[in-house]
Amino acid sequence: TNMVTADGAEHHRLRRLVTKTLTPQRVQSLRPRIVEITENLLDALPGHAGEDGAVDLRRHFAYPVPMQVICELVGVPEHERDEMRALVDSIFRTNTTPEEVLNTQRDIYLLLDRLVEARRKEPGDDLTSALIAAREEEPDTLSHEELLGTLWVMVSAGHETTLSLLVNAVRALLTHPDQRALALDGDAEVWSAVVEETLRWDAPIGNFMARYPLEDIEIAGVTIPAGEAILAPYSAVGRDSTHHGPNAHRFDITRPRTRHISFGHGPHICVGAPLARLEANIALPALFARYPDLSLAVDPGDLVPVASMFSNSVQALPVHL
Repeated sequence: TNMVTADGAEHHRLRRLVTKTLTPQRVQSLRPRIVEITENLLDALPGHAGEDGAVDLRRHFAYPVPMQVICELVGVPEHERDEMRALVDSIFRTNTTPEEVLNTQRDIYLLLDRLVEARRKEPGDDLTSALIAAREEEPDTLSHEELLGTLWVMVSAGHETTLSLLVNAVRALLTHPDQRALALDGDAEVWSAVVEETLRWDAPIGNFMARYPLEDIEIAGVTIPAGEAILAPYSAVGRDSTHHGPNAHRFDITRPRTRHISFGHGPHICVGAPLARLEANIALPALFARYPDLSLAVDPGDLVPVASMFSNSVQALPVHL
């Protein structure tokens, strides 16, 4: 059990330590480091160009920004990060073999066990150390297994989602020249609109598994029995014209702000939303400021979707800088 799958009092118990340690101050304190990580990656981009001059922006920018940030936030040491990345990648794909799934589950807990042991011996200014300290104050809050589960949710959800958000935002701007022109002329407020419109129009988590109604509910004449698994399709909800108007299918950063639910809603609303927004609001304007002539290196129709029921993005984003 972890925060994602628990409900009610159990969910509150599992989530409380995270909200206590992942404070707005802790998130904001990451700003200078996110700026530095972004600038270093932008410096390195030309060196990643292939023979055709194209750079895969997913691999060399959208992926390492959140990966470096979340690993530093959680305290994952440098030598464990490649394995951590491979494990995260494995759980979001839906074309894995049963054997790979079992191996992944085992390796995740072995890696997190090593992390907790290292931070217990040598606490740092990171979330793992803060969670260990908070647990020692209130031993009944999280078991050791629940601590590992919590860290896993933080690392996986805190990386895959922001990766897709960055890819989807860049893809949207590169395929909507009018919107891109508005963004390039705009201030921080305009870039915030780019981020929110991407979240609505091209949600990083396309479908969310799974929510379970506590009682029978009726939607559009269909009864969903209590306890039946519900797949929440954020991709579809974000383009619902009854909520977002007749132009819901259009990517438009000037639209009046309506509430999207790409971070979920209610007690389960994403604890990492402020961090995701901070990363995207730093990384996107920095990218376009450095490479204002950025363009897709392939036809938009040739971009290949990620092989996943959950993640909504493309496997590569080849661009000319």
